[in-house]
Amino acid sequence: MEVSDTTFIVIDGLDACGKSTQALQLFKFFTAKGQTVCLRFHPSGDNFFGVKAKQFLCSKGKSAHFASALFYMADVIRSILLYTWQKYDHVIFVRYLMGTAYLPPPLHRITYHFFALFVPKSDTMFFLDIIPHEAYKRICRIRKNQEMFESINELRKVRVKGLSLALVGKWKIIDANRSTEEVEMEIRKLLGIS
Repeated sequence: MEVSDTTFIVIDGLDACGKSTQALQLFKFFTAKGQTVCLRFHPSGDNFFGVKAKQFLCSKGKSAHFASALFYMADVIRSILLYTWQKYDHVIFVRYLMGTAYLPPPLHRITYHFFALFVPKSDTMFFLDIIPHEAYKRICRIRKNQEMFESINELRKVRVKGLSLALVGKWKIIDANRSTEEVEMEIRKLLGIS
């Protein structure tokens, strides 16, 4: 999506792939240059949908699985409606369409394509790909409590679904197993900034 001079950037991928870190690096880079940035993390903690999505992510069972996905999607839609039309130089979303990869097959694919028909897309949508063992290692290092999708088995399933969706969309797939600096430099190169 290019709204006037606004660049719409999406950073998505498995848990612990570095989405938030990379988004914050871009935020710092752009603001240091005097540019305006809207940075949205999903699920967000500033509204009912995001708070509920986070609550259900820490629950167990199929109903919590579906509830977390539904509230997550509502949170993203809310962000789209409230923030993408406002005047910023850059709008950065952390987690976006790939939240559908957490749904069971084939619902993940159907839901992704349904939402992809209506939500803004751009040439600057990045899928940070990380192997499940590396993601799990990072999760164990940084979190006290794991969410329902943060076991090795769940990370494997979500990665397969996420990559399959990224390959049919306009996503730029980036190897996130590397250092933060290497990933940041690749994102900047793809954005055409230095």
